Amino acid sequence: MRTKTGTLDVRRARAVVIAVSALAFVAKMIYAAQSRGPADVRIFNAFARAIAQVGPVRIYEHPMPRLPVYNHPPLASWMLLGLDELERLGIPFGSLIRAPACLADFVSALLVFEILRRRRSTAAAMACALVCALSPVLFTTSGYHGNTDSVAVMFAVLAAFLLVDRRAPLAAGVAAAVAVSIKLIPVVAIPALTVTAFRAGRPALVRFGAGLGAVLLALWGPVLMTVPEPLREKVLEYEGGRARLWGFVRFADWMGASDEFIAALHSDFHLVFVLVCMAAGAWVAWVRPTAPAYAVALSLTLLLLLSTGSAVQYLAWPVVGLCLFGLWEGAAFGVLIGVVTVLVYSGASAVRWNDWALNLAALGWLLLAAGIVTGLRRTLAETPLASPDRTLPLVGPRARTPAAPSSPVNQQ
Repeated sequence: MRTKTGTLDVRRARAVVIAVSALAFVAKMIYAAQSRGPADVRIFNAFARAIAQVGPVRIYEHPMPRLPVYNHPPLASWMLLGLDELERLGIPFGSLIRAPACLADFVSALLVFEILRRRRSTAAAMACALVCALSPVLFTTSGYHGNTDSVAVMFAVLAAFLLVDRRAPLAAGVAAAVAVSIKLIPVVAIPALTVTAFRAGRPALVRFGAGLGAVLLALWGPVLMTVPEPLREKVLEYEGGRARLWGFVRFADWMGASDEFIAALHSDFHLVFVLVCMAAGAWVAWVRPTAPAYAVALSLTLLLLLSTGSAVQYLAWPVVGLCLFGLWEGAAFGVLIGVVTVLVYSGASAVRWNDWALNLAALGWLLLAAGIVTGLRRTLAETPLASPDRTLPLVGPRARTPAAPSSPVNQQ
């Protein structure tokens, strides 16, 4: 009876999360249909038309003098090709380009719930999932801006969920490959996922590697064989926007640092910060092999904290990870940085932030740092699970037997 009651509680909580997330998705899509969006919407439309002309492989060497550099991985090219075909059927491109991110936010909220309900109370999992679903940052970056950041983050978290919670390493490898093929930012999470697969044993590692390698080969192989240099220059070596709006670059500019020092932050320190994000995620994956979502969350949140690139859509990177860390971490960042995004999008250009936006963004950077610290402490303080659903075999030879559950709800 207690187990049955617990099951009903989980089902009701899941139903609430699904309903609220669906309403948020509909609201974002309505907003997308009624708003013109920033310049990125028109830029993506131009990219899509160019891809329709030269193909998703040759686009990297195709001259587009009036457009920014095309720095998107191969799967994004195929996505834009599909969106161009749908636009020809009469569907407005402004709605099409924002639909994937809005749908990804819906899935991310469900993933937060499913991951946390096995490790914390059902109420806590539901609260964190609702904060994710209703995050003002995601509402503006997905429903208004129109980019692929939220899609890439969702697939990275999905890979962690599939790897341990669903015991599907092959599918996890596929999801990880899709993530980095949409946008390169989840590459910082690949070491954490690989360490988790290693801790799960050779069969899991082989399956994860097979899924990852096969999809990467299929998506990146044709481009690497055809236009390797343009791909390297425009995608693999892309350093992000050089505007001085966020993080270390903004603080250095405030303190009167020289242009040479700020240029060094953009170039010399860029790879170092990426390696730090990878190493931190891999370490958490090693000490908590049954909770790779926390390791992915740490990699992605650190990536924005240490980022030397500045763009308003980058502010979406840590939202899901902070919601996995805890309620206040996700809510505080979502509200404060949500105000920043509203201020930015209300201005004349998304790359020109007024003083209010810059000052609040600096406070948001400090809030992000605090959220990473408290979230990491909470993660390391949790009792490691031998298996997320408490019925599966041990994840690895070093996994420990979990403590007795405090509530029957947590068994579901």
